[in-house]
Amino acid sequence: MSTDEELEALRKRRLIELQQKMVQEQQQAEAQRRFEIQKQALMRRILTQEARQRMANLKMVRPEFASQLELQLIQIAQQGRIQLPIDDNQLKEILRRLQGKRKEIRIRRV
Repeated sequence: MSTDEELEALRKRRLIELQQKMVQEQQQAEAQRRFEIQKQALMRRILTQEARQRMANLKMVRPEFASQLELQLIQIAQQGRIQLPIDDNQLKEILRRLQGKRKEIRIRRV
């Protein structure tokens, strides 16, 4: 095999690998999109409109925390451990309990 043929074979192999990688990434993105759609549908059933608005605000400030909280709410709702729908006051209480585990920092002006 000549150098040109070897080079062409390597290019073809690399092109096939890149195409396969693109297909896998597209499949993963589609699976993630479906998961998010299902999660949002469940959250609409679990939370009232006001509670969903509070959760949206929380997502802007602390996105990782909000995502974990959503998954926990879905889990306890599916297990039947909480009465549905969760209103804004109940969500505030859940957040207070979770925040109570963190050290609270207060700044006082003098």
